[in-house]
Amino acid sequence: MAEVSNKQVIFKDYVSGFPTDADMYITTSTISLKLPEGSKAVLVKNLYLSCDPYMRARMTYTHTSYIGSFNPGSVLNGFGVAKVLESGNPNFSKGDLIWGFTGWEEYTLITSTETLIKISTTDVPLSYYIGILGMPGMTAYAGFYEICSPKKGEYVYVSAASGAVGQLVGQFAKLLGCYVVGSAGTKEKVDLLKNKFGFDEAFNYKEEQDLGACLKRYFPAGIDIYFDNVGGKMLDAVLPRMRLHGRIAVCGMISQYNLGKPEGLSNLMNVITKQVKIQGFLVRSYYHLYPKYMEMVLPHIKEGKIVYVEDTVEGLDNAPHALIGLFSGRNVGKQVLVVARE
Repeated sequence: MAEVSNKQVIFKDYVSGFPTDADMYITTSTISLKLPEGSKAVLVKNLYLSCDPYMRARMTYTHTSYIGSFNPGSVLNGFGVAKVLESGNPNFSKGDLIWGFTGWEEYTLITSTETLIKISTTDVPLSYYIGILGMPGMTAYAGFYEICSPKKGEYVYVSAASGAVGQLVGQFAKLLGCYVVGSAGTKEKVDLLKNKFGFDEAFNYKEEQDLGACLKRYFPAGIDIYFDNVGGKMLDAVLPRMRLHGRIAVCGMISQYNLGKPEGLSNLMNVITKQVKIQGFLVRSYYHLYPKYMEMVLPHIKEGKIVYVEDTVEGLDNAPHALIGLFSGRNVGKQVLVVARE
């Protein structure tokens, strides 16, 4: 079969400080749409790609990260939704829709197929499989239910609450009967939290001079559960407000990713005196719960009890700009890159 052109997003070189669009570039190569003889790989056409904060860590050279760094001069990769064009893997057939790890390009030959999950429910937007029905959804579910063990009536705080994960944590907490406050970085996002996602209260952290006083205002009786997406000064301000036996799920630290020297914490004594549990987690440790999660969340979506907001960007040419926008808070909701709509 003749080769076809394949537009790709290439990682230029390792980044220190704040990344820019120029740290990536677009090129076009060619790819055969036929598998090599005897291959166990899966050849896919990419439809939707996920822009995620964890990708910033992959732009820095490190031996210690839980996920490998990007390779300079190579195609970026991450979570995506794709259609199978050819398969040498018995678990997948031509025409299947899948989600999992793929390349930031039009077509990808996926040789490591362990991360791929076949999509069986198609009466929801396919892009949901890189959001509410994919890694961010599982992250919210695992962090909130498995780590924080929430109970009805508890006081819950979510930072970066309008993002791909935060918007779900807040809605899960409301469904359980918790009091929920979220923070975000613009008035538009704060309005979204209260009016679209049903948070009890929300605030713009950029407008608060004293985060400790702010949290005291919204949580006069303290915080039972903090779902942390930002780390740094916000985490330090939360610690004195935690209630006895409070739980903190450390999901991300987006405030720290672009700093040369990470910020320290000065309020850790509260962890001892209030017997607070702080636990970091990686979603990949919880994928065995994916069927259970789908069983819970799909009815809520179809009944309109959970809503999901996406920020959609069209075309691989706009991929660098979309990814970099995450780190300045430009996106509103889950950042989705559309490569093709089948």
